[in-house]
Amino acid sequence: MVSTSTLFALFLVYWAIVSILDKKGIFERYNISTYGPVLMIRTVKGQALLDTLARPKRSWRTFANIGIVLMFVGMLAMFLIIIISDIAMLASIGESTLPEPGKFNEARNIFLIPGVNEFIPLTWGVIALLVTLVVHEFSHAILCRVEGIRVKSMGILLAIVPIGGFAEPDEEELFGVKKEDTEGLGANTTDGPIERRILGTEKEVMPKKVASREQRARILAAGVMSNFVVALIAFILFFGPVLGAIAPMSDTMIINVTSDSSANIAGLENGMVITQIDDTSIQKANDIILYMNNIEAGAVVQVHASKDHNLLVYDVEVGNDTDDGIKGMYVNNVVTDSPAEAMGLESGMLIIKIDDTAISSSEDFVTFMNFTKTGQVISVETVIAGKATGDNVSSEIFEIELASHPEGGSEKGFLGIYYRPNEIEIEIVPLGMSIGEFPAKDYLAALKAIPSMLGGFTGWIIILGLPIFGFAGEGFPGFSGQLAQFYSPIGWGEPLGIGIFWIANTLLWVGWLNFYVGLFNCLPAVPLDGGHVFRDYLHALISRFISDEAKAKEVSSAIAASFTMLILASFLFMIFGPYIVHGF
Repeated sequence: MVSTSTLFALFLVYWAIVSILDKKGIFERYNISTYGPVLMIRTVKGQALLDTLARPKRSWRTFANIGIVLMFVGMLAMFLIIIISDIAMLASIGESTLPEPGKFNEARNIFLIPGVNEFIPLTWGVIALLVTLVVHEFSHAILCRVEGIRVKSMGILLAIVPIGGFAEPDEEELFGVKKEDTEGLGANTTDGPIERRILGTEKEVMPKKVASREQRARILAAGVMSNFVVALIAFILFFGPVLGAIAPMSDTMIINVTSDSSANIAGLENGMVITQIDDTSIQKANDIILYMNNIEAGAVVQVHASKDHNLLVYDVEVGNDTDDGIKGMYVNNVVTDSPAEAMGLESGMLIIKIDDTAISSSEDFVTFMNFTKTGQVISVETVIAGKATGDNVSSEIFEIELASHPEGGSEKGFLGIYYRPNEIEIEIVPLGMSIGEFPAKDYLAALKAIPSMLGGFTGWIIILGLPIFGFAGEGFPGFSGQLAQFYSPIGWGEPLGIGIFWIANTLLWVGWLNFYVGLFNCLPAVPLDGGHVFRDYLHALISRFISDEAKAKEVSSAIAASFTMLILASFLFMIFGPYIVHGF
């Protein structure tokens, strides 16, 4: 992942180039406008296509009317989520339990820009973003033609990568608001005073059509509805036939191969998934341990291992001493500013003893820590995981004073390490390698179970946060990287090879981005689509109680503006609240 500073520097260079080209008038020649670093690329082509697509007017109106209903449902849901989040943050501030700023508060993760936002992969993110923007804006344009509203142009917004799309309807016809300036009037325009004089002063200019509230709502809701429909199709395919064509190979992966060991000599590498030893199928790390208990030193076993979905067989000689392995709990990572970090514990260490208690697994560690207290000093003995075999293993002892838990609510001591109790457990086997487990089968089953959870609120929250939070805060970016090593295509997906993972990742991100963008646009905040619809319907409601039309419009606009400011303030509070409390 490229650092934030590097991305910022590249962005500044891009902005400088845009400014230079804009001053030379190059963009103007191609009908491209600039707004700071953002390019607005327009085209007037495609009008005939829009008219053709808009012909089944009744169907499109029904489609958009359903979208209005869903928009209000999404509006209520998103507003409640924001309010509940604000209340939860305020409560945590009052209880001094607000978490410190993390990756969720970083500036680059605020916007859904693939490759910049660390949660969104570049390739799948760009594909999904383009689909989302085209679907959303093209739907607006089609409904404009259905309702007889002129579409002046269509296009995309660029800031190095596509960040938005647009259909530019005639704002005077859509919102009933006339622009005072005539900037941008082209040679084909007949709206200006000079053009009317040339055509003849006696010629009466036809008044423009102004969309009704219902027409405007349908046009605005069409984008949201289309995003929801695309998300539904993508998720049906992803959670249905695509996940059905993916199966776990094994839960066991090689974490580390000891240098000059028999495994190393045979060609085994870190990250390989072990599926079989001799004729014995391997699913769990314990399967290897049980099998090796019956193998004598000097024997040669055939290890079936896969990396990058290439399954090969390796002949590995069993070491002389099958009992020289050291068991412990693997330190996956260390919490910033924790006692563990302060005293020098690092990722890759194996905790083998705390005080006089042997630690051979995460269960041993949790059991010990449950009986500790804040301020207690413990002696932590560690070795380096990859060097935890042999007779001359040197260990290191750390004297650490436990702190209070940062989340509060507990009197037990806090050390500050990540050990992944539900994912990888390190075991040392006599083949000269460290193995571990990832619950590949259970993880896939959990993914397949998400649709059955959509009958409740929890299922929708899981869908909304799946790529970012996953099931336990780890995020699910799709079947890529190390995660994809545990799975293989089956059934109809088998001939596709790794192509099945490309399809899965595309569908996941197309579905998620369309769902997220659709929900976000439901928010009752102008200039979002939901904000305009909210203000229109609020105006209609207030007009029933206030006969003065101007006053009713003023009141509804003021209320809509208040909602906009509240939502904006809430987002800023979520982003900067942890920094305000804990410091920048």
